[in-house]
Amino acid sequence: MFFTFMRGVVRVVLFIINGNAHYDKKDRIPQNENYILVAPHRTWWEPLYLAVGGSPKKFSFMAKKELFKNPFLSFILKHANAFPVDREKPGPSAIKTPVKTLKNTDLSLVMFPSGTRHSSELKGGVALIAKMAKVKIVPAVYQGPLTLKELFKRRRVTVRFGEPIDVSDIAKMDKEGIAEVERRLQASFDSLDQEIDPNFKYEVKE
Repeated sequence: MFFTFMRGVVRVVLFIINGNAHYDKKDRIPQNENYILVAPHRTWWEPLYLAVGGSPKKFSFMAKKELFKNPFLSFILKHANAFPVDREKPGPSAIKTPVKTLKNTDLSLVMFPSGTRHSSELKGGVALIAKMAKVKIVPAVYQGPLTLKELFKRRRVTVRFGEPIDVSDIAKMDKEGIAEVERRLQASFDSLDQEIDPNFKYEVKE
């Protein structure tokens, strides 16, 4: 209930701030199964748009452990289905926790395979989690304002969802298997960016 309530609040806040969001190809999202929703990490508010765009599905999230040091923020994160991850030393729980959630609850997972903003390097975690949980990967991309100033100017925000990626045909998630998943993900990200705006270029804005 808390997640649904918070998503409603976020939806209203985003509308007040920007009011120009478009969610494309939602029909590609699986309806009656859990999945991992992944995207290149371009802004800190991008996860909010993904969670709203993926409605009515509820999600869990990975969040860096430092965010949980603040009691108030920790309360919100935990009740919004977020779980802490040590980015320096991820450990087995970084894989086991989301796999267990995907298998045993009705929560899907929002994940950024690059790990941090301003990075284009894909990580292998999403491939391992998808394989172990036996779920599909749904790629998505965000195109829109990269600064709060631009967001408040109500410039267009587009979130487009791609065709689900099935990794069940990959026998083993070794170096080659993970590389193949990353290749499929990157190809989908590139295709989605081209579909929205071929001239879009992601530039880091500090």
